[in-house]
Amino acid sequence: MGYFTFFEGYSMKQIVVFGERWVVLTGLFFLILMHSMRAQVTFHITQWPSYTPPADTLFIAGTFNGWNPGSAIHRLTRQPDSSWMITLPPSASSIQFKFTRGNWAKVEGNATGTQRPNRNHTFGSADTVRITIESWEDLHQGGGGGGSTANAQVIVLTDSFYIPQLQRHRRIWMYLPVDYNTALSKRYPVFYMHDGQNLFDASTAFAGEWEVDEHISRLFGQGDDGAMVVGISNGGAQRINEYSPWINPQYGGGQGEDYMNFIVQTLKPYIDSHYRTDSSRASTGLWGSSMGGLISQFGVMRHQEVFGMAGVFSPSLWFSSQVFAQIPLEGRRQPTRFYLLAGALESSSLVAQTQQLAQSLRSVGFDSTDIAVRIRSDGQHSEWFWRREFPEAYRWLLRRLPTSVATIPKPDLRWYPNPTARHTRLLGLEEFEETELRIVDACGRLRFTGVITTETELETSSWSPGVYTTYVVQQPYIRPFRLMVH
Repeated sequence: MGYFTFFEGYSMKQIVVFGERWVVLTGLFFLILMHSMRAQVTFHITQWPSYTPPADTLFIAGTFNGWNPGSAIHRLTRQPDSSWMITLPPSASSIQFKFTRGNWAKVEGNATGTQRPNRNHTFGSADTVRITIESWEDLHQGGGGGGSTANAQVIVLTDSFYIPQLQRHRRIWMYLPVDYNTALSKRYPVFYMHDGQNLFDASTAFAGEWEVDEHISRLFGQGDDGAMVVGISNGGAQRINEYSPWINPQYGGGQGEDYMNFIVQTLKPYIDSHYRTDSSRASTGLWGSSMGGLISQFGVMRHQEVFGMAGVFSPSLWFSSQVFAQIPLEGRRQPTRFYLLAGALESSSLVAQTQQLAQSLRSVGFDSTDIAVRIRSDGQHSEWFWRREFPEAYRWLLRRLPTSVATIPKPDLRWYPNPTARHTRLLGLEEFEETELRIVDACGRLRFTGVITTETELETSSWSPGVYTTYVVQQPYIRPFRLMVH
């Protein structure tokens, strides 16, 4: 078959035009192909510490995968010469990253074995980047971050707090205010913060700590009334799964609803019953960065009856567009404070997405004065940035709370009988005294609200067996107390 057989019935002029178009299209295809080949990057680790365990595997974690230190698809491949390589497609104009041996306790360090800054790469600047790993923080003699940097106000509540919603255990840190053990009539606002490893202690942080304890203690010395912080450690390889209720086809997710139910149904009731918290929603907040910012935004919208403020730092809004769809679905049910932070150097889209998030909140009725949007020109997706910005956000979120949290001692209130099967009465009130109660079940659903006296008999025969929490409305200085129905 001859070449011109394809063009039978066409004039020579038409054939020439077809040929020119074919050349143009072929050229465009070639340019696109070459651009895509140049856009990807290969990281080649050619030098690493001699004490690296030979059985360990190397991973890359960064802004492109939610800083997951053990992502299976970001495992490096061992080469015949024992070096390590991985090729990444372009995910943004630039990325930040580090190398690990599977989790943040085994992250690369600098020449002295301590924390090294995030690495940076701009796509198109090089096809192959040769990497030298200078140390591993957990193995370098004298490294690993050294001793604890947490101050005396920080305690480890437990290393194995059970999460029944996910059937896992997790370390829980707590920061107690400076005057917690002396001002025994005070109750304090509480922030529930994610990535607890990074909040208080450089020896547990994977990329530097926020110095939350130092910041709040210093502000207390300047006249601040103080606040509690409950730090929940992330689940390592489960971090992305737990910090998003929505599934990203590439990175996972989908367990965020269960994780938030753990905070609302299990952790917060425990903290409120064991510590002098101001348990009111206006004094209870969520706070996190990156994926932690995403789950904080979701959690406050979903549980507006529990949380009245949110610190949303550098949220991973790229992970799912559902974060924007959730806002009109939930709507504004309670006044809520949002502090939204983004850095101009984090990604090409984060600033615009953060501003879109603020506009979405305004569109459903949240007061503009309750939404702070802070865009920092030098901000990077890094702990140093969030550490620097924490004090301003802390002061802003607490700005409308009373300047004094001093309280008047009240008698203990209790149910009798407790447990109960059919009915119970409230003990602890003065004769003829009335009080307004709110009772919720273990899932945070309202079971009873109303005014009650010592003469009131609460009928519970139709209630499902379980543990119910009683709140005294508008009197947050009275600790929530339990009622068991069997």
